[in-house]
Amino acid sequence: MSRTFSRPRVFAAALAIAVGAAGIVIAAPTAQAATTTCSGTGTISTGDYLIQANEWNSSSPQCITYTGGTAWSLTTANFNLNGGAPATYPSIYKGCHWGMCTPNSGMPIQVSNLGSATTSWSTSQPASGAYDVAYDVWFNSTPTTTGQPDGTEVMIWINSRGGVQPFGSQTGTSSVDGMNWSVWTGQQTSWKIISYVLNPGATSVSNLDLKALFNDAVARGSINPSNYLIDVEAGFEVWRGGQGLGTNSFSVTATAGGNSGDTTPPSVPANLATTGTTSSSVSLSWSPSTDNVGVAGYRVYRDGAQVGTATGTTFTDTGLSAATRHTYTVAAYDAAGNVSARSAGVTATTSPGSGGGGGCTATYAVTNQWGNGFTANVTVNNTGTTATTGWKVSWAWNGNQQVTNVWNGTESHSGQGETVTNAGFNGAIPPGGNTSFGLQANYSGSNASPALSCTAS
Repeated sequence: MSRTFSRPRVFAAALAIAVGAAGIVIAAPTAQAATTTCSGTGTISTGDYLIQANEWNSSSPQCITYTGGTAWSLTTANFNLNGGAPATYPSIYKGCHWGMCTPNSGMPIQVSNLGSATTSWSTSQPASGAYDVAYDVWFNSTPTTTGQPDGTEVMIWINSRGGVQPFGSQTGTSSVDGMNWSVWTGQQTSWKIISYVLNPGATSVSNLDLKALFNDAVARGSINPSNYLIDVEAGFEVWRGGQGLGTNSFSVTATAGGNSGDTTPPSVPANLATTGTTSSSVSLSWSPSTDNVGVAGYRVYRDGAQVGTATGTTFTDTGLSAATRHTYTVAAYDAAGNVSARSAGVTATTSPGSGGGGGCTATYAVTNQWGNGFTANVTVNNTGTTATTGWKVSWAWNGNQQVTNVWNGTESHSGQGETVTNAGFNGAIPPGGNTSFGLQANYSGSNASPALSCTAS
């Protein structure tokens, strides 16, 4: 990440930097032509695919414009990094990325049960800059994960510019699907990386046999055949420049059939119930589904949009607004990608905020998270009957988080206590209105969301 999105890359003599991909929230409506996002964490839905801005190692301006079908491009980008990790990985994907799944993907699929996987990708590549044009394909030991996948990351470079190289070191060559590839391998803290670099490079591939590349990686010991293919991304890691990079068209198809040919979905989850609420969370439970082979997990939907997945029969939805009503449903899926119908819905209302004195409440939501850092957004809501002239949000971290940057607010801290006050331009909030600020922080161990208090003047 998303992409999170975890994409550590290096120049020839640069030290690798381990980072984590951004988590993605799939809640965007289907995009219309000429849709643009200039948010580093923005997403654009194209139906069965999702475009993610995924600017995770920079705060420089970046805009992505979607023009229809699966076509999109970097319309604003002028990065200037030398070495280390790339600034960004804008990309389009299908599958389950950090626990968030696009519709009709057929994934997750266990590698040993993968019948076929093919892809076509046409790109536009400017003549200057430092970047790669690469697939990022993720495998995990379980059918889904809401964090860093623990299996293998397969990078497939169809081209690059500016002297950039894959993570790790070159350990071999391969001739797969009628093309020649250099093979690079490396080990991150909790997952393997294998990269296939096309020689010579190209601007497009047509009906590339991904399964043949995966089989090669299995033979090299880089992919465990019991792991699951969870998503396929295609995009651009950019160090310098980047404007003009674009996808003209993209498709990927993955089907099960290696072993079972399973086409039977699990039963519909039953007895969905609310087990608890706070001012910012709702906890749920349900009865387990059954399947002719085995249930791999459950997708949880809030107000019709998927908000997460669970491998068991409980889930807690966090980062909600106080005193707000939501409707939840759950669907079960198996390892072959078959998905049940959604359960009957259950409604839940978050409790009033306990720290909402002075006419405001504040809600906290992590927007991206990687190996040792994250970003979060805090929404400040005016619950009073008159406009505010200023506000203050305070909290104490539950772990060892340390803020490194705050935008749209002024931060101060003492020990694990944090306080953010309004900036000069966003202190006035009309009755019923809201504003927000963001932060970036480092952490290790757990990263539990804090309880916020808000006061307004």
